[in-house]
Amino acid sequence: MLFEGTAYAQAAAGAGAGGEQVIYTTVVPLALLFGIFYFLLIRPQTKKAQEHSKMLKDLKRNDEVVTTGGVIGRIVELGDTVVTLEVAPNVRIRVERAQIANVSTYGKGGGKKE
Repeated sequence: MLFEGTAYAQAAAGAGAGGEQVIYTTVVPLALLFGIFYFLLIRPQTKKAQEHSKMLKDLKRNDEVVTTGGVIGRIVELGDTVVTLEVAPNVRIRVERAQIANVSTYGKGGGKKE
């Protein structure tokens, strides 16, 4: 009750420019923050997901791939959701297509040391 008159006086004095001040103090920083999050986190993640799905779609037999678990194998059979890999002569494993991390370069001289 003691400062009630002061609070009303301050509110009345700033009533004309209050809407403009709210925009600059809340909306603009929130928009900048969202922009930073979009360009640093969201956009790169969606771009990487698109590249991974394109790579999974372009898989073919005899491609050498690496799974997310680190298993390296050559594709023997391709299904819609399951891929059969040959990891050693006459040793085949089945993995989900989504668990293939990338196409390997080990068999093409990329990872060999001579």
